[in-house]
Amino acid sequence: MPELPDVTVYVERLGERITGARLDTVTLANPFVLRSVEPPLDEAAGREVTSVSRLGKRIVIGLEGDLSLVIHLMIAGRLAWRDASAKPSRARGLAQFAFDTGTLTLTEAGTRRRASLHVVHGAEALAAYDRGGVDPLAAPAQAVAAALRSERHTLKRALTDQRILAGIGNAYSDEILHAARLSPFRHTTSLDEAEMTALVDATREVLSGWTERLREASRGKFPARVTAFRDGMAVHGRHREPCPVCAAPVQRIVHAEHAFNYCPRCQTGGRILADRSLSRVLHESWPRRLEDLE
Repeated sequence: MPELPDVTVYVERLGERITGARLDTVTLANPFVLRSVEPPLDEAAGREVTSVSRLGKRIVIGLEGDLSLVIHLMIAGRLAWRDASAKPSRARGLAQFAFDTGTLTLTEAGTRRRASLHVVHGAEALAAYDRGGVDPLAAPAQAVAAALRSERHTLKRALTDQRILAGIGNAYSDEILHAARLSPFRHTTSLDEAEMTALVDATREVLSGWTERLREASRGKFPARVTAFRDGMAVHGRHREPCPVCAAPVQRIVHAEHAFNYCPRCQTGGRILADRSLSRVLHESWPRRLEDLE
């Protein structure tokens, strides 16, 4: 799922191309991507783009007349851009937005259609799509810490809960917890001041660092390879590979539809966290310490 760094760069590159441009047409290849009925989608045509912004993990295209297009890419949604001077493309994806400067295409891999488009009118209607989480980069460090302490959750859940912090998902939460040297199963209320400071600092450093890396990689062009698995990540997507800090094999836990990764030496004091499915099958054979893997 595209997260804060990825969505930020999408917004910046899209803003460079369509701010001040006219939206000529919106064509839906799959009608289910449109999740609102009022105002009708046709009202967006012919309007000038006044802004492009990020709302959590959502992309908001502001149009004249206080109209907004709200795009949520969810897990597999992606955006592609074709300049007006480029050759016509047959690829239609889920939806195409034809501007006088080029065409934006919303695509989605797989068969499960989760990406969405909403048309809203007015600031109050747009605010309904704000889950309420604190922006971890825009808010003061004290506000980020207060948000994390507001409810008792595991750190993994707190970082990815959009009602607590906005814009973080599975990939960057793995990287944040590794940078902070904290177990994903620690609870927010169990952290002392030094640990909370380390967590907040790691959150801001990981997000800002990756935003800058992606920004530099896409400078002068539209992002073409948006993925949750990137070269240079410390633990996410690196199951069994050596931790870049201590060389211990990165471990993975599968829960629901998500797999998250951690370093047992850096984050859990050598303890192997129990996978709810595999550990129940293996029972006594399940490794409990890092040395059991060696």
